[in-house]
Amino acid sequence: MKKILLFLLLTATQQTIAQVNPKLQAKLDQQAKEVEAKVIDWRRHLHQNPELSNRETKTAAYIEAHLKSLGLKVQTGVALTGVVALLETGKPGPVIALRADMDALPVTERNSLPFASKVKATFNGQETGVMHACGHDTHVAMLMGVAEILSKNKADLKGTIKFIFQPAEEGAPVGEEGGASLMVKEGVLENPKVEVIFGLHISSITPLGKLTYRPGGILAAADNYSIKVLGKQAHGSAPWMSIDPIVVSAQIITGLQTIISRQTELTKEAAVITVGRIQAGIRENIIPEEAFFAGTIRTLDTAMQQKIHDKIILTATKIAESAGAKAEVTIRRGTPVTYNDPALTQKMAPSLQKAAGAQNTVVINAITGAEDFAFYQKKVPGFFFFVGAMPPDQDPNTVPSHHTPDFMVDEKAFITGIKAMLDLTVDYMYMSKK
Repeated sequence: MKKILLFLLLTATQQTIAQVNPKLQAKLDQQAKEVEAKVIDWRRHLHQNPELSNRETKTAAYIEAHLKSLGLKVQTGVALTGVVALLETGKPGPVIALRADMDALPVTERNSLPFASKVKATFNGQETGVMHACGHDTHVAMLMGVAEILSKNKADLKGTIKFIFQPAEEGAPVGEEGGASLMVKEGVLENPKVEVIFGLHISSITPLGKLTYRPGGILAAADNYSIKVLGKQAHGSAPWMSIDPIVVSAQIITGLQTIISRQTELTKEAAVITVGRIQAGIRENIIPEEAFFAGTIRTLDTAMQQKIHDKIILTATKIAESAGAKAEVTIRRGTPVTYNDPALTQKMAPSLQKAAGAQNTVVINAITGAEDFAFYQKKVPGFFFFVGAMPPDQDPNTVPSHHTPDFMVDEKAFITGIKAMLDLTVDYMYMSKK
């Protein structure tokens, strides 16, 4: 019975959307096709000229020039390098925010694209290549296209649209603030006050033309931890004279995995504890005085998140204590769960179906990756979804994933993303009672 009621509700919503200004809908669809070539050109320029988090000055200038050419009110320097633009229709209506992230990653590009990045930079004291290895260049280009189309149709719209081009989604450099949290802190959701926010992410591992989403938690909270194990130094030939912090660290690392496999209710939500870095010792025949390791924690439920944090502290300190060592545990909360407001998701899912077709619009399981779009959703209802861009000749089991040197997306996906953002914006606008 519940499934029947849900079907009827979705059908009714689709019918409501389909009846909204069909002439405008046809015009938007046509203009999406017309802007596609521009979006591809913009993306290729951005891909060749990537910039790391909080360093996106040239990217910001490129975006600013385009937005000003559309006659929009543009604010720069938001959260250091962010760009925000307003499309004011002059008519009562909702304030809708659309967001794209701008930063690239410290990854050396390895694919054969003619517009591959050759940019070098210094990250954490090391020289590295810089690459849009997560597709943020595509997000910027698509939103630039959406801004152009909506600006052309200002007379048919109502309310206000706020275009947010955000730096440092991948995380600010050590010692700096940045990203969505800083944008929120600096008032990006105010003046005018945002009612709802939409965001997308390209996906190299999702088939071309698919749009995927999930009500509730779609991406995990991402917290970082570090553990310093303090032991007693000794000659490598006499381990009985030491308290070996390396052995203790190994036991702690194994113990952390049992938190997930034996102490976490995984049928409720997924969770991950990963060790990503280990440092200890300076010479083969010296047992060092201390060892250090660090990693990430991914959770999709706030109660589980706190429980796992507590268990990490307990596990590390007690294992160390049992060996006569000491463990100092630091846990830093990072990005919250990216949470799609269920009511908003149900309301707007038909807009995705209209953009890509019902058969190409898919509800997915939660993903243990993280997205700082979550900080906007902590303040206002938000809807975040994925745009499939895996080339048709690729195997999803072997296709290069995000954050890798061979990352690549099919540019034919861009028009689907553009149409989805347009439909979400205009449909919400017309369904609003304001």
